[in-house]
Amino acid sequence: MHQSRLVGKVLAAAFLAVPVIAQAQLGPYQFHALTPCRLVDTRTVNATQGTTGSPFNRGATSFRIQGQCGVPVNAKAATVNATIVAPQTAGHVTMWPVGVSEPTVSTLNFVANEPALANGAIVPLGPDGGGVDDLNVRLSMQNFNPNVGTPNTHFVLDVTGY
Repeated sequence: MHQSRLVGKVLAAAFLAVPVIAQAQLGPYQFHALTPCRLVDTRTVNATQGTTGSPFNRGATSFRIQGQCGVPVNAKAATVNATIVAPQTAGHVTMWPVGVSEPTVSTLNFVANEPALANGAIVPLGPDGGGVDDLNVRLSMQNFNPNVGTPNTHFVLDVTGY
């Protein structure tokens, strides 16, 4: 076989053996999977998470995501699994980054008396402010009667990547 043809075949074979990087991986954002890690569980007492073992309060609460569970402080978004446990009334959960307006869409909708309901989401994170919370979560309870007492609704938030 002619030497130049042999060199060409060797180069072609070597080129085919090199893995091709997907175009999406060349962009400014790359996904990093994490072993699922519990960030928030209102059923337990945890001073770091700011949970007291009490049901999740209606209204907006902020949680620190960056720098927790392997999510670096410069992460732009996180993949999470949000779970509502034992809601007494129907409602929804909305998540959005600190520093921006609350969106009009919800992350998780639930009805009364479900044992637990979860939904995965990709949520943008607010800028790292040196320990400032970077994710807002609002629990909105529908048909809530304040004369009946506080609903026994717990919230669990697991991170699965960034």
